Amino acid sequence: MTRQPTSAPGSRSEDARPTGARPLRDRVRGIVPWKARLFPRGRIAVVRLYGPISGGARSADWIELVRHLRESSRVPAVVLDVDSGGGSAAASDDLFLALERLAARKPLVAAIRGGGASGAYLAAMAAHRLVANPSAVVGSIGVLSVSPHLPRLLERAGVSVSVKKAGRHKDLHAPWRDSTAEEEALEQQLVDAYYDAFVDRVATSRGMSVERVRELATGQVWLGRRALELGLVDEIGDVERAIEIAAELAGVPARGAPVRLRRPFVGRLIDRFASRTAASIVGEVEARLGERVRM
Repeated sequence: MTRQPTSAPGSRSEDARPTGARPLRDRVRGIVPWKARLFPRGRIAVVRLYGPISGGARSADWIELVRHLRESSRVPAVVLDVDSGGGSAAASDDLFLALERLAARKPLVAAIRGGGASGAYLAAMAAHRLVANPSAVVGSIGVLSVSPHLPRLLERAGVSVSVKKAGRHKDLHAPWRDSTAEEEALEQQLVDAYYDAFVDRVATSRGMSVERVRELATGQVWLGRRALELGLVDEIGDVERAIEIAAELAGVPARGAPVRLRRPFVGRLIDRFASRTAASIVGEVEARLGERVRM
């Protein structure tokens, strides 16, 4: 299935520039050298949607980057490089809305590299075309809400909790007590509302009936080739193939460039240290416990 952008961005000929005139981008590069690297003109911008989709600063960074790409005349089209198992329902839907606005302005193609599940699959629904690696994990259309309850553990530990509240349901999901039947029903209503919205977005994007999507929306995942048979992706391919499709839609050469918002040096340094530390811990845990699926 192919979704067409509402308007195809045009391109201006470099030959129209007066001989000897120094391009504006070269002058800008001399003053702010990182600017040209951030949004190289005429390249397909590749946005990496990796890891959990969480609210707060990380979600805001993704959405801000999408906004910049939508408004930038330097970027003719965008590829969303997906390797994520989803995350926050609200953050995933917020990202979908930002990507949907981008897709209304210029071509957007999504490529599922390793995983495009749950909220990450929802975000990819904004794309005009969706490709997936044959061994990628696709789907998990569903919603999950988990609230730990620890009253018996607290009782064993001799811990009591005193609560003063205004508003009958202000302590909904409180871990120090069990939920009431009314609270469980309210929570289920919230989950169902998220689920219905998820199903509707998939049905609209994939050109399926809501009933058919509900048959698939069990939380199950499929590998890329089976997802293609089910109509959940458009074709089997990788990020390079996604760049080719985006270039065809935009009428530009198939050249891609990863992009991201530039962050302060101290923030980047801290993130790099934290990422290496986390990777080391994860590696040690995997070495000791083993992975459930290996190849």
